[in-house]
Amino acid sequence: MKDKIGQLKSQFEKSAAEVKTLSDLEQLEMGFLGRKNGLLTLAMKDLKSLPKEEIPAAGQLINEVKNFVIAKIEEIKSKITGGESISSFDYSLPGSNQPNGHLHLVTHAIEEIASIFTKIGFVRERYPEVDWDYYAFETLNMPGDHPARDEWETFFIDGEPIKMHLADSSLKLTDKGKRILTPHTSNGQVREMEKKKLPIRMMNISKTYRRQSDASHAPMFHQFEGLVVDKGINITHLKGTIEYFVKNFFGEDREIRLRPHHFQFTEPSFEVDISCGFCHGKGIVDGQKCKICKDGWLELAGAGMVHPNVLKAGGIDPKIYSGFAFGWGVERCYLMKSGLNIDDIRLLYKNDLRFLEQF
Repeated sequence: MKDKIGQLKSQFEKSAAEVKTLSDLEQLEMGFLGRKNGLLTLAMKDLKSLPKEEIPAAGQLINEVKNFVIAKIEEIKSKITGGESISSFDYSLPGSNQPNGHLHLVTHAIEEIASIFTKIGFVRERYPEVDWDYYAFETLNMPGDHPARDEWETFFIDGEPIKMHLADSSLKLTDKGKRILTPHTSNGQVREMEKKKLPIRMMNISKTYRRQSDASHAPMFHQFEGLVVDKGINITHLKGTIEYFVKNFFGEDREIRLRPHHFQFTEPSFEVDISCGFCHGKGIVDGQKCKICKDGWLELAGAGMVHPNVLKAGGIDPKIYSGFAFGWGVERCYLMKSGLNIDDIRLLYKNDLRFLEQF
C-alpha cells in the first residue's frame, strides 16, 4: 500500500508539471481528488481491504499526499491567474453593474438657471475669467479708491498696469489697468455693449474669484449675470424678470421684495429678497423664530437699472436706451431651495462622495 501511494504522488507531480491552463488543472484535480473516481479517493476506499493494524498508518500517508496535492493545485492556480484566487468564483452568476456617476449639483443648478432664462429670450454669452481692471471696475463706474479694487478683496495678477489697444481702434492706446481674476460676472456688461448689437438680452454664467472663505463664501464660486438694454426698459421689467425666475426656480409659493441699496454700476439699485421656504415667509415656526431666516425673508442677490455712466462706457446713449442688470451667486441660489439644509457652501467643493451622492 505504501508503494502504491508513493506511485500516486510521483504520478501527480509528473502530471502537475505539464499543466498549462486552468482547464488542465481542473482535469488534474478531478483525476486525483474527484469524489467518485479520484485516485486518492479510490485509495482511501481500498483501506478496508488492509489488515486492521496497517489501516492507521496507510490512512495517515494518504492524507499527507492529499494535503500535498491540494497545496500544489492552489500553487499552480495562483501562478496561472497571476496571484488572483478564483476558487470561489461562480461563472454562472450575473455580472456586477458599474456604478453610475452624475453631474455635480452646481452643474445641475447652472443648467436649470440657463434653461429658465432661455425661455424668455436671454442668450447665453461667455467672457474672460481673467480680465482687465478696465472691464471689471473702471467701466462699471467704480472709482480708483473703491474697496473692491483693493488687493485684499480681488486677486490681481499683474503688478503694473499694461497699455492695450481699444477694441474699436487699432491706433489709440488706453490704460486697461492690471489683469485680475474676475470678482464678478459684470465684466461682461461693457464687453457686450461694445459689440454694438442692440437690443441686448444677455446671460453670462461663469466662475468668479474673491478673497473670502467661510461658511457662506468661497474663494471660487459661480455667478449668473443678466443684462437687458433696449428702449423703454424700466423697473417693472426688472421686477417681472426676477419674479419669473424665483417662481420657476424656487417654487410658485415664493415671493420677492426689492430693497433700496447702493451699487456703483446701477441706479437705482436693489437688494433682492425671497420669502423663506422653511417658514413660508412668516418668520415663526412652532412659536419660535425661524432658524433659517429669522424674519421671513432671505437675501438673494443684487440688481438695478444700468447706470448711465456704464451705458456711456459701452458706447450707448443713455438718453435713448436704458437697461437693467442683476448678478447672483449660483451656489447661494441653490442652497436657498426648499428642503436643502446645507449650512456651509464649502461642502459643495470638498469632493466628499458621502455628500455628493445625496444629489
